[in-house]
Amino acid sequence: MDHFNRLVSEQMVTMEKLLYFQAELERCQEIEEELRGLQNETKLESIQIDINQMKKELKEIQLIFEKQTEEVINSYREMNLTPIL
Repeated sequence: MDHFNRLVSEQMVTMEKLLYFQAELERCQEIEEELRGLQNETKLESIQIDINQMKKELKEIQLIFEKQTEEVINSYREMNLTPIL
């Protein structure tokens, strides 16, 4: 049970990161649209670089979250298959 709880706790931390990066990405994309409207190319390029970096980090966190989900499921299954003494 401790192993399962640890896995779930780790997954919750990853979920918080995932939500943070999604919110930041949305915020940067809004700024990107504003800059396009202002046609400020220098700042637009800078925010586009930030957006691309955040997309990469978000993808990495999503992969970690998926792996953790598999581990949680496997741990839960093992817990239910192991006879309790």
